[in-house]
Amino acid sequence: MTSSEQKPRVLLVEDYDDAREMYVEYLTLCGFEMAEAANGLQAIEQALERLPNIVVMDLSLPQMDGWETARRLREDARTASIPILALTGHVLADFSKRARESGFKGFLTKPCLPEDLVAEIHRVLDAKPETT
Repeated sequence: MTSSEQKPRVLLVEDYDDAREMYVEYLTLCGFEMAEAANGLQAIEQALERLPNIVVMDLSLPQMDGWETARRLREDARTASIPILALTGHVLADFSKRARESGFKGFLTKPCLPEDLVAEIHRVLDAKPETT
């Protein structure tokens, strides 16, 4: 398989087993290579080990919430350029604004249709890199 044929690697961080399993299964069927984590500490470990193309992360996680996990991923040179997409049950308008201001590249509320998640992942992955 050439590099242009490689499947995009997605790290899905979700503490609810059923939701994580459903999204991982669907995204795998849609052609993504999947890694998963159930909390923020596992997310950092998996991100460093797998270097995904994108992280899809809940904001309410055990051990370390998604806000802190994202901050730590952005501060580490090895993971700083990996885009992070928030997938959360928090539907308050200020959460979306706060997430974007905190560096999340997208924000989806749960429950989220799997096809909407796929579309958002493609939107983020296909976006032109930001220049500083």
